Amino acid sequence: MAKLLKLITIILLFITISFIYLYQTTLNKIFLTLAITFGTCFYHFIMRLIVGLIFSVTMKNRVDYHKRWFQIRQFEKRLYRKLKVKKWKDRMPTYDVDQFDMKKHSLDEIAQSMTQAELVHEVIVVFSFIPIIAGYWFGVYPVFIITSIMAALFDLIFVMMQRYNRDRIIKIMMLRHKKMV
Repeated sequence: MAKLLKLITIILLFITISFIYLYQTTLNKIFLTLAITFGTCFYHFIMRLIVGLIFSVTMKNRVDYHKRWFQIRQFEKRLYRKLKVKKWKDRMPTYDVDQFDMKKHSLDEIAQSMTQAELVHEVIVVFSFIPIIAGYWFGVYPVFIITSIMAALFDLIFVMMQRYNRDRIIKIMMLRHKKMV
């Protein structure tokens, strides 16, 4: 998945540059519209890669998942049941499957990776709204607002998945600990 996301990001960059060039040489507004559209998509992809990289370099999957922010609340459990997270969570893409491999990592390490992944997606949700500022220059606020909301909702799905799965991993760890004692 990592290679695919990087490839898409590079392709989006080249398409954006191409439409900027076409607009500058022809002044045809369709090329400006396409440059804005692909440029916004490029932003969403590159921002995700950069945020993930920053967290990987700085935190190295060492996150204290015991902190209050990461504790699942009762309303979340009800929400996750209502949204049937258990049914669809395994169909969602994973950037780096190895981070969550129980053959390569302890449950504690996996819980930390899940917590870091949650943080990454939470930051991405916030950063998804930055393109709205571009509406000031381009005047097409609806495009920026809609793409920002859609991108934020997409990442909220991953936040829910990480919180749902981490809660289950922690329960398994607690059961194993009780058996050992």
